[in-house]
Order: sequence, then structure tokens, then C-alpha cells
Amino acid sequence: MKAIGHILARYTAWILGLLKTLGIWGAFVAAFADSALLGMPVDAIVATYVYQDRKRFLFYVVMASLGSALGSIPLYIIGYLGGEKVLRKRISEERFQKIHQSFDQHEFWALMFPGMLPPPMPFKIFVLGAAVFEMRFGHFLSAIFLGRFVRFLLLSGLTLYFGPQIVQLVGKLFRQHLYWALAALIGIGVLVWLIRRSRKTRRDVSRQAEKTGSSQPSSG
Repeated sequence: MKAIGHILARYTAWILGLLKTLGIWGAFVAAFADSALLGMPVDAIVATYVYQDRKRFLFYVVMASLGSALGSIPLYIIGYLGGEKVLRKRISEERFQKIHQSFDQHEFWALMFPGMLPPPMPFKIFVLGAAVFEMRFGHFLSAIFLGRFVRFLLLSGLTLYFGPQIVQLVGKLFRQHLYWALAALIGIGVLVWLIRRSRKTRRDVSRQAEKTGSSQPSSG
């Protein structure tokens, strides 16, 4: 494991050196390449940019999120043109049906929540599934952008407070407690859905009361 960690650290350092030529646009390029099947240590790259240029941390968050969304387009095209066979080969039938059901019920959240999670979450499977299950393209881009935005924003906050070494710590904790992390995100999703539903119900009740009041004849 130490050897693997050393190799990954050297690879990350090499990538960071390569991205210096791109200046402030490096986070966008790294996130785009990571989503476009090339595989990049994007969390470490974003954390490094944020830590070295704190005043523009929000710019790097937005650029990395945009790069992830646009970089996912090639995989979306692959899925749209016949990626069901590819998806079925990579996952079990049971998991295929679960992902299919999640997109049928709440396609936006089915893609956004996995987009918030760091590795080892197999996010590209959900990107491919979004196309296979015919998710609307606009919703597809928005879900990835927002999911990545939340992820990189949280990462940036932790980096500014603890330093860029937090990336390895968070990754290790997530790998060891994957199911707890997923349960927490599902809980957050349910809470958000309940709050939105409660607000919608109150608005509907208020509008109905206003209509009822306006339809009653005035006395005198």
C-alpha cells in the first residue's frame, strides 16, 4: 500500500507540474480530462490550486465543476448511442435494475448525489446510466455541475482550514466507511425532498385559501 501511495503521489506531482503551464485554467482541464475517461487526481489538483490561491477558491470550484460536466459529454454520447450493453457488462443485473429505478423515480438526484462523492464511487457508471435511461441533456449537465460544485466546495473549505493533506484523509475515511457515507447522503436527500414538499404543500394550501376567499360573495 505504501508503494501504491508513493506512486500516486509522484503521479499527482507530475500532473501538477504539467498543469502549471495552464495557469488558472488547470482545474478546468484536469476535471474535464478526469470525466472524459482519462483518470486524473482531480481532488488533489483542485485542493492544491485552492490552497495556493485562496482568494480565487470559488473560481476553481466553478471551473472544476464545469469541466466535470462538459467532460462527461463524450460518455453521455456513448451511452445514448448504445451504451446499455457496456453498462450491463460492468455491473450486475440487480444493480442495473436498481440504477434504472432510481433514474425513473428521481433522475436528477440519481446523478447529482453520486457526483458529490469522491472515489471509489464509480461515478462514470451513473453518467453512462443517465444516457442509457434517456435523462434529459440539460438536466444531465446541471446534475453533474451541482453535484461536483458541492463536492469541490466542501473540499475547498476543508483544504483552507486543514491544508491540502485533507484530501488523502477524506479519501481514506470514505473508502473505509462507504456505506455510512452513502446513508448520510441519502438521508440528506430525503430531508431536502421533505422540506421542498412541505413548502410546496403550504403554498398550495395558501393559494387554495386565497381562491376560496376571493370566490365568496361580499356581504352588504
